[in-house]
Amino acid sequence: MLELVGFDGDDTLWHSQGYYDAAQAEFERIVGRYVDLGDARLHERLLAVESRNVHVFGYGAKGMALSMIEAAFEITGGQVSAGDLHRLVGIGKDVLAHPVELLPGVREAVEQVAARHRIVLITKGDLLHQQDKVQRSALGDLFHRIEIVTEKHPAAYARVLRECGVTAPAFAMVGNSLRSDIAPVIALGGWGVYMPYHSTWSLELETDFQAGSPQVIEVGGADGILAAVEQLAQRAAAAARAGNR
Repeated sequence: MLELVGFDGDDTLWHSQGYYDAAQAEFERIVGRYVDLGDARLHERLLAVESRNVHVFGYGAKGMALSMIEAAFEITGGQVSAGDLHRLVGIGKDVLAHPVELLPGVREAVEQVAARHRIVLITKGDLLHQQDKVQRSALGDLFHRIEIVTEKHPAAYARVLRECGVTAPAFAMVGNSLRSDIAPVIALGGWGVYMPYHSTWSLELETDFQAGSPQVIEVGGADGILAAVEQLAQRAAAAARAGNR
């Protein structure tokens, strides 16, 4: 049986990636004034800077803004103006201030799951920004525990489960990222409800994990979460009975 259900935050409970996509478009507009857009490969070059910086700055708008400043300087050969660098800082601030808009049906889905299982919010990113989004979402009181982690790897999930007194086979995670929300939990022996979002950051697509595992159920929206969780609960119970024979 399932004893604990985890929920991701960004792009699972509330919209997020769209604001980063808009920020990237503005970055390309600013830097595009200095270079030949046909040759610059701005998206790839910014992603390369973000990739090497994520272990230094972490995830979120602040790390994005710092990477944009570094990438702009590199791409333009130091020609980017102070005014445009200031604008890149403003882009990061705009993302930090974006409204928290829940995905359709999310509140109802979380309430339904919370009525049957203990639930925990496990989200990653900048601590202050994530805390602010949880508060503005008005969902925080539904969760048994709220965890904001710097990275979602098996060790992070194992710690949360240990502190909650739950083993991996009794845990299911709901999220939009195979790389961060599903694969690490399956690696520990848990279960996953995969709810893809229409836009995903390129670094989150870097995984060999396939969603076809019997430990994972894919849903098209929040209205499918409860049924998926209950189906996984049945599979978990059956697996536990088989293991006790």
